Amino acid sequence: MTVVTAPTRRPTVTGAPARFRDLLAAEWIKLWSLRSTRWTLPLVFLFVIGTSVNASLADHRNWPTYPEGRRELFRLYGPVRDAFPEAGYLLLILASATVGALTIVGEHQSGLIRATFAAVPARRAVVAAKAAVLTAVMLVLGTATAATAFWVSQAILADRDAGWSIGEPGVLRAVAASAVLVPVCALVGMGLGALTRHAAAAVATATTVLLLAPMLVDSDEHRWIAEAHNALPLTAWLRLIEVHPDVLNPDPYPATVTGAWLTLAAWSLTATLTAITLTHRRDP
Repeated sequence: MTVVTAPTRRPTVTGAPARFRDLLAAEWIKLWSLRSTRWTLPLVFLFVIGTSVNASLADHRNWPTYPEGRRELFRLYGPVRDAFPEAGYLLLILASATVGALTIVGEHQSGLIRATFAAVPARRAVVAAKAAVLTAVMLVLGTATAATAFWVSQAILADRDAGWSIGEPGVLRAVAASAVLVPVCALVGMGLGALTRHAAAAVATATTVLLLAPMLVDSDEHRWIAEAHNALPLTAWLRLIEVHPDVLNPDPYPATVTGAWLTLAAWSLTATLTAITLTHRRDP
């Protein structure tokens, strides 16, 4: 006589859905596991500070040879240019966008994104956590870079009576804008990474949008071109750090301070929503 036994049913394990703070912790680990994060961010910080120190030392050294007219002009716009030199910040913009792109492209290229979504099916929450961690880290970098560059440059210029204090009109805005620019560019890179899913394509597109387009567009010819030019992140940042914008090369269609802040906010929000939407709708 054959005895048939019913198969033993294994208990189903149902875990609680991941909390958002758990997603933040996971994204924090992922971000710092990237070599680009560990090496690029400190090196870029040092490069920006170095360019600021170099510019300030050059003006400090040449100050006795400047005629009085040039000294007065320098006091109107020079200190902020020494604190936030374009050469250093152009590299910072590119590095920020690259790190932002790699935070999402790296997972797609390695296949880790499939394991992530298998563990956490809520894709929107995953990308939102990724954006939150990226924003926080890059904001710390931007704040440290802007504050250090400003303090060092003005300390160098102080004994020439050419430096500024943080309390002068427009100076705090310039420091804040330089800090905020870094996470904005990182989020743009993340959005482009979600769009292209390819590191080289995302970095090339970010370079075009963030660096090349503002330099190639002549905003003096037509108003609609000027409006498009003013809607770019680099142009918005340059407007916000200009304490006296009409001293040199007055713009016939100038951007406003409010418009510049809104431009940075719009790029951040659009890039984040793009990354969330594309990641949610497309296969990993």
